[in-house]
Parts: sequence; structure tokens; C-alpha cells
Amino acid sequence: MTLEEKIEHLQASSMEQARAEGNAIIDSHREALEKLFQDHKTEAEHQAETRVKAETTNAKLRYNQALARSQLEIKRRQGKVQQELKDKIFDETRSLLDDYMKTEAYRSFLMKCILQACDFAGSDPVTIYISPSDKEKLADLENATGAKLTVSAEDFIGGMRAVIRERNVLIDNSFKTQLRNEYDKFIFLGGDGIA
Repeated sequence: MTLEEKIEHLQASSMEQARAEGNAIIDSHREALEKLFQDHKTEAEHQAETRVKAETTNAKLRYNQALARSQLEIKRRQGKVQQELKDKIFDETRSLLDDYMKTEAYRSFLMKCILQACDFAGSDPVTIYISPSDKEKLADLENATGAKLTVSAEDFIGGMRAVIRERNVLIDNSFKTQLRNEYDKFIFLGGDGIA
């Protein structure tokens, strides 16, 4: 082989080796870049999933908060309407009581309560009060029951109260107390029986 052929052969084999090394470097670099790309893609997908989960959770939270606010507002309105209806019912009840207090049945009720208080007191002194709104009935009730009655300083709408101091007993058959007790106990039940 001549020198020129040797140089050519050396040059060809050097070029071939250089190409092979260059291709190996390029392949290695390509693989590194593809791995970096896959890692980046995986991380981006993971971040996107995490963001979607976070946004979904956040959306559910906002929805639940809005729902809770709406339910609270509905309950507030319902409570207000129920309170208005309750007040109206008891205003009507008070009006019916006023009408009842003008009847003979009311006079009979007072007499019955007075006589029961006297029976309960027995031999102990008893102070029996009637409401100022019933003061025109005082003489008639005293004559009918034989009891000494006192007109109360406090208007308790109607009915009577009796005090037996010896036994520290209060008999309260006043309409004011009974109305207040019923008002305090009164609740609207829902359609399913739950308040």
C-alpha cells in the first residue's frame, strides 16, 4: 500500500470513527433530551392533575359555602315568617280572649277558679286577685263566691291569681301567664314532623 492509500485509509477510518463517536454523542444527547422531555411531561401532567384536583376541591368548597349560605338565608327567612305568623296567631288569640271575657262563660270560669282557690287554701288566709280589666265584676264575683277579692295593680289580661302566704303558694290562673307559657312552647312543625 502506498503512502497515499495509507493516508486515505487512515483518513477514512478516522472519519468513520469520528462519525460513529459523533453519532454516539448525538444519540446519547437525544436520549438525555428525550428523558428530560418525558420527565418534564410527567411532571407537567402531575402538576395539571394536582391543579385540577385542587380546583375541583376549591369549586366544591365554594359550592358548599354558597349552599350553606343559601340554606341559612332560607332558614332565616322561614324563622322570620314563622315569627310573624306566631305573633299573628297570638294577636288573634288575644282578640278571642277579649271576646270571651265579655261572656257569661268567662264569669263562670272566674267563679270556678275563685272557689277552687278557696277550697285549696282551706283554713289558711288567701288573697285572691282579679285583673284591673275585670274590676267591674268585683262586687258580683264577691257576692257569688263569698270570697274577698282584690283588684291587682298589674293587669294580667284576665283570669285570677291567688296567694296563700302561710304555705308560700301562688295559684296563677291568669291569661297573661297562660298566654306567655303557650307562646314560649309554640313551634311550627315541618311537614315531616321535625321542627
